Amino acid sequence: MVIGSVYSALSLAESERARRLLELPENQWFDRKSAKISARKLAESIVAFANADGGTIVVGLGDGKVQGTRDNDTHVNALLQAAMDYTDPTVPTQTKFYGCVREDGTPDHLLVIDIPASGQVHATTKDEVFLRVGDETRNLTFAERRELFFDKSQSAYESEVTTVPVTEADGTLLQEYAECLEATDALRLLEARGLAANQGGEQGAEHARFTIAGLLLFAEHPEREIPSTEVRVSRFQGEKRELGARQNLIFDRRLEGPIPDLIRRASRLISQVQPKRRALTQSGRFEDIGIIPHDAWLEGLVNALVHRSYSMQGDYIHVEVYDNRITIESPGRFPGVADASDPLKIKRFARNPRIARVCTDLGFTQEFGEGIRRIFDEMQRAYLTAPIYRQTAASVQLTFSTAPMPDTNLPKSQQLIISLLQGSGSLSTGQIVDRVDLARPTVVRHLRTLESQGYITWEGKSSKDPH
Repeated sequence: MVIGSVYSALSLAESERARRLLELPENQWFDRKSAKISARKLAESIVAFANADGGTIVVGLGDGKVQGTRDNDTHVNALLQAAMDYTDPTVPTQTKFYGCVREDGTPDHLLVIDIPASGQVHATTKDEVFLRVGDETRNLTFAERRELFFDKSQSAYESEVTTVPVTEADGTLLQEYAECLEATDALRLLEARGLAANQGGEQGAEHARFTIAGLLLFAEHPEREIPSTEVRVSRFQGEKRELGARQNLIFDRRLEGPIPDLIRRASRLISQVQPKRRALTQSGRFEDIGIIPHDAWLEGLVNALVHRSYSMQGDYIHVEVYDNRITIESPGRFPGVADASDPLKIKRFARNPRIARVCTDLGFTQEFGEGIRRIFDEMQRAYLTAPIYRQTAASVQLTFSTAPMPDTNLPKSQQLIISLLQGSGSLSTGQIVDRVDLARPTVVRHLRTLESQGYITWEGKSSKDPH
């Protein structure tokens, strides 16, 4: 993992450290800066990381070369004070010098700046707000600043300190995480990532308490402190849920535990009960294989666990599997001004940045902005209809359909209507109007056209049935 590689690179010998850091790709949590960067320019990157999900900046590496930072102590002092002098409110940072060897063999050192994810929106003293997105530092527009404000108001919950001691961690899972980052002190790692905090100034694991994020990720039984953290996987026979005497639930399992464990166990269950078809496999035999791409629905499951609103109690993640679709519903709407009707334009989704970062360290997710696009790409490669995102009053619902991709010669609005119907089985006119964001007369006209061309059928009690 790239994140782990940053820490492993810093732990190398001075003669190897800088070269390894130069080889690493810059990403959501790591950036390199030349020793010549101005303090004001450095502050922009500090703000960007704080507004996103935290990260590490290494100063003294530029143009693919090891420059070091010892040539100008006055300039280095200005860099050390960049956060204090040029960010508002001041971003709390941790700085440390690491020894290195320059290109000419001269001993030098690198300035390493660790920036935690912040619970508030930071700006520069020029009143510019920056955000780290992938390997870029973006200057936000007014609308994007407003969206970030909403994100931050929701992400504060995961940093709250609980009463659960770190000693109640799943030891195997915590050790896996520490080894992933090549960290020798698991407790210090948790504290550095905002996953644990010492109370009352006492030191030691027995005095450290999980934050909400740490609890959800590493506690053996997080549900004891936060109910409704479970994932429920249900399999229905047929294409819709029946009630009463026609009840068609054939499999139902509730899973509890830390998030990494939930991802692994839930994915195994979904693999068992997902819609399947017979096909000739690489083994040379005909076997049952999943119709919906594994990577698509797995990404949807991981996104639900990483980005759901854990502050909303009383509900949990539902995974419902039918003969023709998989639906994943998670508590909490998209944050801020994100538009669920056009999910590919949602740049990032950082309700729980600490949880997201750990899941990336463990290899469950990649950088932000890729997940939703990957879901769409996987479905397109399988020639299946595009996934459907639907936002209810209190949740986000993602549906994967086994239906083939609609005729691309149709207008996009009509393709969307067909995709909606393929993913839901049947919908009323009003429900389609709500989901496609078009006027009712326009939707009715499209429906009549699609019906006349044989793409859809109409069902109703009479010719004047409004539904």
